[in-house]
Amino acid sequence: MSMDMTTVGDPGLLDTLQHEVAVFARRAEQTRLGGVGQVRNSMDRAAYLLLNRLDKEGPMGVKALAASMGIDSSTVTRQVAPLVDTGLVKRTSHPEDGRAVVLQLSPRGQTRLEEVRSSRRQLMAELTQDWAPEERETFCALLTRFNGALSARTAAQGMLQTETAPAS
Repeated sequence: MSMDMTTVGDPGLLDTLQHEVAVFARRAEQTRLGGVGQVRNSMDRAAYLLLNRLDKEGPMGVKALAASMGIDSSTVTRQVAPLVDTGLVKRTSHPEDGRAVVLQLSPRGQTRLEEVRSSRRQLMAELTQDWAPEERETFCALLTRFNGALSARTAAQGMLQTETAPAS
């Protein structure tokens, strides 16, 4: 899908945008937006997104979890294994089909997720402390829109990608 750059805006502005997105991605990965205090950098992105999804949507099977996150089942299986091993996620039998496995956030997982969320919330507050509330709202809306466009593009190309929806 080729696009004429004259129809989408100023090439200089688009160069700045792509550069700032690249810098953001690098810095986010370096810090993992880990938050502050003792919880800082204590949960990787994949674990955070999986736990967050189970918290928001409730217990579900591997296929449903993979579909809701836009990743394949083998990736979910691989990422969930250490979460089960550490007691953050429980595997239970499906209530209607005992042969099927359902993944569920454990009480320990719920507690841990809330610790990480709280730490990350504090980090976001610090990073945007001199922003007006409207600026925070605008940034959130635009970042959500940008992530949605990335997801839609990936889906249109028939590729799988990692989670891009807002975490909170």
